[in-house]
Amino acid sequence: MGWFRKKPKQQELAVQTVSADSYNLIFGKWNVSDKCENRLYQSLRESVPIIDAAIYKTVRLAGGFRVICKDPAAQRIIDSLITNISVNGISFGLDCFINEYFEQLLTYGTAVGEMVLDANGDLAALYNCPLERIQLERGSAPLDIRISAVSPLGEKTPVKYPQLILCSMIHPEPGSIYGTSVLRGLPFVSDIFLKIMNAVGTNWDRVGNVRFAVTYKPSDADRSFSKERAMQIASEWSKAIKSPEPKDFVSVGDVSIKAIGADNQIPDSQVPVRQILEQITAKMAIPPFLLGLSWSSTERMSSQQADMLTSELEYYRRILGGVIRKICTLALSLNGVTEDISIEWDTITLQDEVELAKARLYRARAEEIELKNQKG
Repeated sequence: MGWFRKKPKQQELAVQTVSADSYNLIFGKWNVSDKCENRLYQSLRESVPIIDAAIYKTVRLAGGFRVICKDPAAQRIIDSLITNISVNGISFGLDCFINEYFEQLLTYGTAVGEMVLDANGDLAALYNCPLERIQLERGSAPLDIRISAVSPLGEKTPVKYPQLILCSMIHPEPGSIYGTSVLRGLPFVSDIFLKIMNAVGTNWDRVGNVRFAVTYKPSDADRSFSKERAMQIASEWSKAIKSPEPKDFVSVGDVSIKAIGADNQIPDSQVPVRQILEQITAKMAIPPFLLGLSWSSTERMSSQQADMLTSELEYYRRILGGVIRKICTLALSLNGVTEDISIEWDTITLQDEVELAKARLYRARAEEIELKNQKG
């Protein structure tokens, strides 16, 4: 009857950067179901390619960075960390961790990472934690945020070393401890976009892939053999259509052939699709020309769009700079070094460097003219 049948044991998916004997990984042991909102954003990136491309483009445009220390010994420690630190057990380099951290931050509005220590107490690896494995909640004080790991059964365990956790949010709502994704507001317009694309595919399947309607009208003398004639016409027509070489179809009697859907016209989707793409690019703060959208725009408009993108990237760099600073400071402290560090980011675009050079040139010319006027 199946009453005493054993239930299958629930399988736990463990993502570990290192073995449990040598390292203490906080979030690597449990895996729970995703939140509905996070799944929605992930499905959005999988369904609409331009959204996924915009996020990857933003991550790449953020550029690389360099950590500068005045002490040569501290500089060697930082250089080794940036180059050789293990990330998620499959890659190396602080850049890889920051790129995945930034991508998670853009997609979900919240990003969480972990600094993993080895048995000797040294910084050995960095781990990008999936958001479904953690829970953020308020403590006893309004400014107290507690981070807990959640098991598949819903059990919460506060982390032992919260100082090893990296957590960032963008655009958090007042009173909320979770950030707001840059994809907020796009599910509605993306649903319309997918409906249009699905309708275009269906219409092309109906109209583009031509189907024929063969109609046979038997005469009064052929009515007794109408069934046999119809089957013979259908058989010969099927052979003519399926033949790789063109063949003529010859028939006797009143036979008419019409293409199904040939009179229908596929609706023009250019205008509504462009309106939806304008909403998506405006929300992602990406200029259209960076995504391959050749919309008519002036050179001045493209320059202004590049300036707006630069300001967005500077905002994200300030958030990521705090994460980089915390990682490097911990690595120096574990080696007994106390040193101030500075972060230098790569130039975002060549156009910005040209504009800065022009501004310095104009300023130098103005100062030269002022000095000449004072001497005169």
